[in-house]
Amino acid sequence: MAINDKQTFTIKPKLKPTTKKSSSTPEQKYWKSFKSKEPQPLISSITSLAFSPTSPHDFAATHSATVTIFSSQTLQPKSTISAFKDTATSACFRSDGLLLAAGSLSSLIQIFDVKKRAPLRQLSGHTRPVHFVTYPRADKMHLFSGGDDSVVKYWEVWSGTHRSFTGHKDYVRCGDGSPVNDHMFVSGSYDHTVKFWDVRESSNSSALVLSVDHGAPVEDVVYLPSGGLVASAGGNSVKIWDVIGGGKLLHSMECHNKTVTKLCVAKIGDDGRSGDFGNQFRIMSVSLDGYLKVFDYSRLKVTSSIRYPKSLMSVAFSPDGSTRVVGSSNGDLYVGKRKTSENVESVKSEWGKYVGFGAIDEPEKRVLRPSYFRYFHRGQSEKPSKGDYIITRPKKVKLAEHDKLLKKFHHKEALVAALMAKNPENVVAVMEELVSRKKLLKCVSNLGTDELGLLLSFLQRYSTMPRYANVLIVLAKKVVENRVEDISGSEELKGYVRNLKRSVAEEIRIQESLQEIQGMISPLLKIAGRR
Repeated sequence: MAINDKQTFTIKPKLKPTTKKSSSTPEQKYWKSFKSKEPQPLISSITSLAFSPTSPHDFAATHSATVTIFSSQTLQPKSTISAFKDTATSACFRSDGLLLAAGSLSSLIQIFDVKKRAPLRQLSGHTRPVHFVTYPRADKMHLFSGGDDSVVKYWEVWSGTHRSFTGHKDYVRCGDGSPVNDHMFVSGSYDHTVKFWDVRESSNSSALVLSVDHGAPVEDVVYLPSGGLVASAGGNSVKIWDVIGGGKLLHSMECHNKTVTKLCVAKIGDDGRSGDFGNQFRIMSVSLDGYLKVFDYSRLKVTSSIRYPKSLMSVAFSPDGSTRVVGSSNGDLYVGKRKTSENVESVKSEWGKYVGFGAIDEPEKRVLRPSYFRYFHRGQSEKPSKGDYIITRPKKVKLAEHDKLLKKFHHKEALVAALMAKNPENVVAVMEELVSRKKLLKCVSNLGTDELGLLLSFLQRYSTMPRYANVLIVLAKKVVENRVEDISGSEELKGYVRNLKRSVAEEIRIQESLQEIQGMISPLLKIAGRR
C-alpha cells in the first residue's frame, strides 16, 4: 500500500478582529497632537513649573536646591541657578519675563535676572519655609508670598519692605494674583480655607475680603481669566468658586483618586486650527494618582485624561498653547510639544545660529506644470483650511442580493434570493417590481420544484395578512392554475396547497364572523347617535 508523502492541506487564514473606531472630538484631537518627548530626569521631585509670559516662553523648573530654565524650542536646559541653601519650592516670572522669583524651604525668597542668570536680591521676612511666590499680572514692583508660618506677605521688591496678613491657622501652601486687579490676590492653606485679600485696605481685618471652606487641606489655588472665578485643589477634588457672588460654590470636580497637587489654566487654540473651541480656557490638574485631567469649566466636563507612570507634583502650559510640561515626584520632567509651523521655523533659526550659518532656508519647491504626472494628482491629500466649503461624497449604498440581481435583469434569481432571505417586505417589493416589468408570471413558470416549494410556503404563511393580501391572493391563484401539473405530481407541494386552502378558509370564516358582529353593532350605534 503506497502512502502519498506529498499530500497537502489547505490552511484557512485567521480572521482579524474588527475594531470599531471611536470618533474623537476636535478637542481630543487637539490634546493628542502634543507629541511627548522622552522624560528628562532631574535631581529630585519637581516642586513647581512656570512659563515666561513673553516670547519665546521659556519655562523654569524648581527641584532640589536648584532652578533650571529650559528653552521652549529645543526643550534643553539654558541655565541653572543654584543659589539656595535648601529645596526650592516655587518659581514665578515677572510680567516682562526679565526677572524670576523663587521661594525655598530656607524661608528666603530669591530674585534672579533671567538674562544675566544671576541673583539680584534676597528677601527675608518669613520665619518658616516659603511655599508660594507670585507676581501681580502687570505690577513689576511688588510680590506676594506665603509659607509655613501661616502668614501671607505683600512685598515691595526693591526696598525689601513687606506687609503681613494673618488669618490662616495652618501652613499657607499656595496663592495667585488677580488677572484684573493687581491689588487683589488669593491664598490657600492647610486649614481648609481659601482667603481673598485686598492690599489697598489699611488694616489686616479689612484686607481679608472673603473666605471659603474647601473642606480639605488646600494644595493649590488659581484665578480663572475673568477674575470672577477661582479654582482650588485639595484632597481629591477641584472646586470652582464665584468670587463676585460672595464665594458661592459653583462646581466640585472629583475625578482623581488621590490628592490633587497642582492646578494651572491653559489657553488653547491660539494657532487658529482648533476649530470651534479656539481661544478658550481649560483647568489642568495633576494628582498623586499619576493622572493629568483637563476640565472645561464652561461645560463642567472633563475633556481629556492622560496617565503618567509616576505621581505628579506640578504642571504648566505655555501661553502660546504649544508646550505642556508635567513634573513628577521622582524628578522626571514630561514635556509635550505641539508641532506648528512657527515652532519649526524657530527651531531651524536657533539651530542655524548655533552652527554659525544663520537661519536655514528651505529649498524652493518645484512649480507643478501640466507636463508633470503629479500635476494631475495635486490636492488629493490636502486638508481643508478654515472657511473652505467641503463637498462630501455620497455614501455608497450597500445593496441586497436581490437588488443586485434585479439591476442585472436576473429576475428569477432575484425572486428566489428574496424568498430565501425570508423577509416578507422585501419579497413583496420584488414581486411588485416584477409585476411592473411584466416578468412575474414568467418567473413563476420557470421555478424548479424546490423553488416552487419556497414560493408556496411563503404564500401559505403571508397571503392572509391584510398588508400583503392584495398582491399575494391574486398571485396564489395564478400559481395554482399555471403549475397544477407540477403540484399534483409532488406530495410536498400538495401539502403546501392544502395548508394554503385551510388558511384562506379560516380567514374567510373570520371575516364572516366580523361582518355579523358589525351588522349587530351598527344599529345600536345609530340609535345611540340619535340620543
